[in-house]
Amino acid sequence: MIRSAPKHRLLDAISISIYSQAKWNAIGVNPAKKMDIDPYIPGFIAAYSILLVGASSPGPSVAMLVGIATEQGRIPALLATLGIALGSVTINILTILGVGFILSQAAWAMVVLRIVGAIYLLYLAYNAFKKAVDSPPTPSPIFETRSPCKNFAAGYLLQVTNPKTIAFWLAISSVGAVDGASVGIIMLFIFGGFIISFSCHGAWAFALSINTIRAAYFKARRKIETALGCFFAFAAYKIASA
Repeated sequence: MIRSAPKHRLLDAISISIYSQAKWNAIGVNPAKKMDIDPYIPGFIAAYSILLVGASSPGPSVAMLVGIATEQGRIPALLATLGIALGSVTINILTILGVGFILSQAAWAMVVLRIVGAIYLLYLAYNAFKKAVDSPPTPSPIFETRSPCKNFAAGYLLQVTNPKTIAFWLAISSVGAVDGASVGIIMLFIFGGFIISFSCHGAWAFALSINTIRAAYFKARRKIETALGCFFAFAAYKIASA
């Protein structure tokens, strides 16, 4: 029996290897493939072009950054940007694994996600309307900041609770940028998506925290916050009724 132990260990190792390969194949990943990026460059360009346009366009995340950057400063806005970018990475990974497609096909799951996303947007709308009603503070070089974790969580939750983010990444996945790619290629694709998302939203955070822009915000604070509140409320309605 002692002599047969190595044989059993070898069989167990082969079984585990076959099982692991089957799991990778189920999601279209080939871990044994060499990291040759050349065949995937056209797919990367197509996918990143879609992502660049989407991340640069004003939306709920940019609207959130308006309030954080102008009231709390650049660093809190960049922390929220980090949350947004990592939320985008989360959806990207789930889409690659097929979870995003499963959610899009499960009616009850999408309903729950829409409700959660709508409630969170309504919460943001409430805060914006509250700021519009309150007396605008005098602009000061000293920013009023809150917990870094709260700013990060605000950006992350806004991204992962938005059903349109899932639809957006499903559209990107339809390009097939990493179909049959190795783990290294997929990790490179995910990292590139993070850089694009963080850079685009970070540019908004940087610009909105400039003193001249911040001073202009305080002058028109009531109108801006009212507009943001209306935008968040409308976005919540569109998500809930989709």
